[in-house]
Amino acid sequence: MTTTIEWFDRVSGELQDHLTSICEKYDQAGHMSIDKAAKHPRIEFFVETEDNDRDYFCALFFDPYNNEFYMESYDLDLDLSSKTILEDIEDIVDAVHDSFHDYLNDDDFEMSEEYVLDNEEDDYSLIDEVDVEWETPEVTAYIDEDEDIEITYKFGVLQETGDGILQRVNRVRTTDDELIKDEFNFVFSKEEAGTIIALIASHMNSLESLDNQL
Repeated sequence: MTTTIEWFDRVSGELQDHLTSICEKYDQAGHMSIDKAAKHPRIEFFVETEDNDRDYFCALFFDPYNNEFYMESYDLDLDLSSKTILEDIEDIVDAVHDSFHDYLNDDDFEMSEEYVLDNEEDDYSLIDEVDVEWETPEVTAYIDEDEDIEITYKFGVLQETGDGILQRVNRVRTTDDELIKDEFNFVFSKEEAGTIIALIASHMNSLESLDNQL
């Protein structure tokens, strides 16, 4: 049976990947921090504002005695606080995702200057584009036709610095036939490449197949 701290650590480790895979806006702007020292450990979610401050939009708490995650809310009219229990990671992801979009819809929201809002496509993109020479086409790393999930990679070189860039793209088709595309870029130097390859190769047997996770 999974112990309480193992459940907290597992969710903490998987939560960021789950959120970025279903929401490109969160991938570009959302951040999370973990506090395990509190009596009830918590995971807090925030965006960076124009003045380089943190604007928190959600807090996720963990009850180590009952082995459960929960979110707190306060009703101003009734002057009462309430606790919403989140049974599994799907419930947790949905709750944080909804809180993030509620925050984006707030008229007072101001995105950090690192990002710009494209109102026509309702999407976030980096202002400072870089010149990349792609050395490979997109290569499919994983596909699940039943769940309509595809993960691809391609490798390129940044022309300005000569660093390598590995681009991962997740494509998920929802039940409403909407295609959600999530892009993640990892930049590394020539000196780092050998170490990264060796680390992955030596720990391949420790990894679990995506087929067992979905």
